[in-house]
Amino acid sequence: MNDLIKNRVSESSLNTIDLSDFLPVEEPLLFDLSPYLFKGLILKEKEYRQTLSEINWSVYNNKTVIVFCSNDAIIPVWAYMLAAVYLESATKEIYFLTPDQWKEKEIIKNIQRIKPEKYIDARIVIKGCGEVKIPDSAYFEITKVLLPVAKSILYGEPCSTVPVYKKK
Repeated sequence: MNDLIKNRVSESSLNTIDLSDFLPVEEPLLFDLSPYLFKGLILKEKEYRQTLSEINWSVYNNKTVIVFCSNDAIIPVWAYMLAAVYLESATKEIYFLTPDQWKEKEIIKNIQRIKPEKYIDARIVIKGCGEVKIPDSAYFEITKVLLPVAKSILYGEPCSTVPVYKKK
């Protein structure tokens, strides 16, 4: 009896793409306005200006910085503008986003750098259920990028996939 167990997944011609590979390599520095709020609710202009003038901005040199407020407070627009004035000269890049929004933007930017010709007529599995939460928009974007060239696109794990697209 020749009952060899075959691993049909490893023998298949599936290309697996793990979207966690598109996560940004460098973590940005965060500039959260919540520590500058009076009683966690309001921003006092005079104190805020004074505090900004005393910050050692060199820690942000050549770094990517995200400006946001983690408190659910109403922040006047000028407060973000002042932060931009101080950060612009010290940073590599500054963004007005939440950390999650920045991560999503970076993943999508990295997906858009894919060379689609590498996947012409390929059977592709977009890996799901990883250790890191990947934004839904990244799955949407990878599908958009690969759709014109792929033979088929599946979602999940190679051993258990959901068909998404098959070229006719």
